[in-house]
Amino acid sequence: MTGPAAAPAPTRRPPAAAPRQARWLLRLHRPALCVWAGLVIVVSAALLWLGGPLTDAAATAWRQYDACGTAATCAYDQRAILRYRDVYQYSMVAVLAVPFLVAAWAGASLTGRELETGTARLAWTQSASPARWLAARLAVPAALIAVGTGLLAGLYHLARSEGRGRSIDTAKTWHDSSNFFASGPTAVALALTGLAAGALAGLVWRRSLPALVTSVVATAGVFGVVQSALPRLWPSTTRVSSLTLDAPAGTGLTVDAGVLTSTGARLPDPGCGIHWTKAECPAVYDRLDAVSHYRDYHPLSHYWPLQLTATALVLAVGALLVLAAFRLLKRRTGGTPPRAKAVA
Repeated sequence: MTGPAAAPAPTRRPPAAAPRQARWLLRLHRPALCVWAGLVIVVSAALLWLGGPLTDAAATAWRQYDACGTAATCAYDQRAILRYRDVYQYSMVAVLAVPFLVAAWAGASLTGRELETGTARLAWTQSASPARWLAARLAVPAALIAVGTGLLAGLYHLARSEGRGRSIDTAKTWHDSSNFFASGPTAVALALTGLAAGALAGLVWRRSLPALVTSVVATAGVFGVVQSALPRLWPSTTRVSSLTLDAPAGTGLTVDAGVLTSTGARLPDPGCGIHWTKAECPAVYDRLDAVSHYRDYHPLSHYWPLQLTATALVLAVGALLVLAAFRLLKRRTGGTPPRAKAVA
């Protein structure tokens, strides 16, 4: 006779797969996903309109206006000019607002609310470790945010480029701060950094409202620091002109300007410029030993080096925020994975 069959060894339930975490996250934040999709669609449509018919109509209207000269009456399409200006401005504001909207949502809803209500701790004890829980809440939104913001920034860049060289006076220059940050990969980097700032703020406060405020303020701080540092993120070009001329011309982002002495030393501009009719100006230049004006600036050819350098800087800050979020979560939870349940 044979003995009773040995009972099968208990098996452990495998941890929840990443796709299950992603599906649950998308279902939980479906309203935010719908709002994000709607924002991307509406702003994209406006940018396509801006870069096509609106640019053509505005360029034609400005040619008509310029042809008027000093005529007492002038017939030109003023509505086309104003429409182009308004859509240009609103689209730019919409793209620039994305990092702050993402930061507010991430702080208030993505992590802050789940920690405040206790649903995060429930998830840690049932299906996912704290690290996997946070990774899913960063990776899935990051992919959607990068794709959406990249599309908006790319369309904005194309729409802005369509108006270049067409004498549209209401169009902003490439080095205008708002125009620059809305038209390249730096916009995507700022949005991802806003996500990281919001996630970290939610973990710090574990309450929705303080996390929302903190994440928006932190994102604004990153934006302000990068904006201030932008002129010095890449070597500038220098132009020199005679003292009988004003500061050297050249369209671009000014870094520094002043006067050069006979020894090559740089001094701040004393404010005389080309006003040699002022009796004190020659004496001022003689006292300073000034021999020429100089101007350090970034021409249009520096657009992409500045964009990529600023993007790298912002992404580095975002990576530090993500690292801080994981370290804080590990310290508070001990990094212990949830206990797997045995099934017969």
